[in-house]
Amino acid sequence: MINEKVALILEDKINVIKSDETSIYLVGPIKLPVNLEDETIIFQWYCWLRCENMAGHFCGDGTYNIEKIIETLASSNLAEMQQSSVLLYGDFQHSAEALIRMHSICHTGDIFGSKRCDCGFQLKQAMKMIATQGSGALFYLANHEGRGIGLFSKAMAYVLQEKGLDTVEANLELGFVDDARNYDDAIRVLKKLRSNPVTLITNNPRKLEALQNSGANVAGRVPLWGDISEFNEKYLKTKVVRSGHLKDSKNE
Repeated sequence: MINEKVALILEDKINVIKSDETSIYLVGPIKLPVNLEDETIIFQWYCWLRCENMAGHFCGDGTYNIEKIIETLASSNLAEMQQSSVLLYGDFQHSAEALIRMHSICHTGDIFGSKRCDCGFQLKQAMKMIATQGSGALFYLANHEGRGIGLFSKAMAYVLQEKGLDTVEANLELGFVDDARNYDDAIRVLKKLRSNPVTLITNNPRKLEALQNSGANVAGRVPLWGDISEFNEKYLKTKVVRSGHLKDSKNE
């Protein structure tokens, strides 16, 4: 049994976003001091988990049983599952303007600082842009590795790229589509946290279209290019030529 005091503490920090097929459990906000270029910036952190609807978690009046939710999660092997999260800055719920980024996880770029891509640069730069703006959110999407093919498949794709294939060709040769990413859960969380307009930090028109098609309140987008080197020049060119990324605002 879950300690009653523990349940009361978590009750105000866990929200459930329900739909017909799945529920998203959203825990937060949690104060998260982050080091950005030797300056500590205070973000508010949320993490979410998508689960199949479990009737035993919900009461007849539409509320949910926090003790049963915690007990179920404690018995699940969550370390083997993908969980995404979001960093908020400023008064994200109420501010008139806010920047957001839907950032796809990149194990090699975000963690190791790989120069084969620009992902690590984009992650840090987006956080700086949000902090400078004064209000925003960075969604870190954990099931998006390799544009949705997973880390092991991404490693195989890298092997093919070292033999001359570009990123799109490598994914297709392995039997995948160019881009298998889905933004539905992140958009559901966004709508829970904010209804005012957002400006998307991206070069990818598919991300912008996913938000617009969902009915999210999107004011527009701002580009994010940089950190070009001999190691990622072909990769960045492929993004534009093969994947349709927008080079700058004049290309929209």
